[in-house]
Amino acid sequence: MPRRNLLVALGSSLGAFFTGVSRAEAASKAQDPAWQLSEASWKKRLNPAAYNVLRQEGTERPFSSPLNSEKRPGTFVCAGCALPLFSSKAKYESGTGWPSFWQPLPNGIATKVDFKLIVPRTEYHCRRCGGHQGHVFDDGPKPSGKRYCNNGAALNFIPG
Repeated sequence: MPRRNLLVALGSSLGAFFTGVSRAEAASKAQDPAWQLSEASWKKRLNPAAYNVLRQEGTERPFSSPLNSEKRPGTFVCAGCALPLFSSKAKYESGTGWPSFWQPLPNGIATKVDFKLIVPRTEYHCRRCGGHQGHVFDDGPKPSGKRYCNNGAALNFIPG
């Protein structure tokens, strides 16, 4: 088993141990009861890449999302439920290979601690459907100093 896979598996196990929540359960906790769908319903609703990220807390390969280079004015919404999460005004080029934002829209996300890589990180999910979006780091630009590092597969873009 490659070292990274071993660390992810160990971190997921430790995270489940400390939080009492499995990886699959964590992504399915929706704050809106209308979005508490079965895994079968999510699989029908989402393409495989979006399902992997949103429901199984996967991570897409860096530089693989067309949204990484999206520069038009508009809104980035959850690919699971279309809740607006980020304005294009908050998007910036972080050089990481994932769409990055310095600020989410109000009431768009919820955070939790993630132990997948053993070191605790702040993970964020769509507030409405519970879909995993990415992680937030303290190395972003002003004014917030935050970098919301998002999986492109977890987003759709609405121009305008």
